[in-house]
Amino acid sequence: MTTYIALAVVVVIVIWAIALYNRLRTHKNQVENAFAQIDVQLKRRHDLIPNLVEVARGYMQHEAQTLEAVIRARGEAVSAADKARQSPGKAQAMGALMAAEQVLGGQVGRLMALAEAYPTLKADARMQQLGEEITSTENRIGFARQSYNDEVLEFNNQAGQFPDLIVARLVGFVHMDMLASTQSEQERAVPQVRF
Repeated sequence: MTTYIALAVVVVIVIWAIALYNRLRTHKNQVENAFAQIDVQLKRRHDLIPNLVEVARGYMQHEAQTLEAVIRARGEAVSAADKARQSPGKAQAMGALMAAEQVLGGQVGRLMALAEAYPTLKADARMQQLGEEITSTENRIGFARQSYNDEVLEFNNQAGQFPDLIVARLVGFVHMDMLASTQSEQERAVPQVRF
């Protein structure tokens, strides 16, 4: 009789472990899918930027340094996105991606601010269209980032609860990092406007 009870306990534990593994695998797949959505929007932005630079180049011949900085930042962001695509959720890859995208965003913002000083560039229909597409893409990236972070939170919650934590660690499901839009307290500070 005790053999049957022990066998039943083992069977229940095995079924529980299999079900838990399947839940964790589902959550991990959802995280990877959410990152893929970010990746699609990043690629869209990365593809728009050279067009934006080319349109601006015709008007901003004296701003070659700014245009080169945008292209360089784009190259670094594409490289970081490639690395993150290979290992979504890994702290180092996600950190490098966030840093590269912040630099790229800053350079594109600088380019757009400089474009304001060139009325003919500002009025150019292609420039306006590209500016609108980049703004739309930035919004999509924000929504995709939020979805990714929601999926990472759900995965981390599942993999971090006892007794699920034991099985998660045994099969290699480790904590995943979220994507943050800011890195430091200075970036989080509210800008002060003084007159």
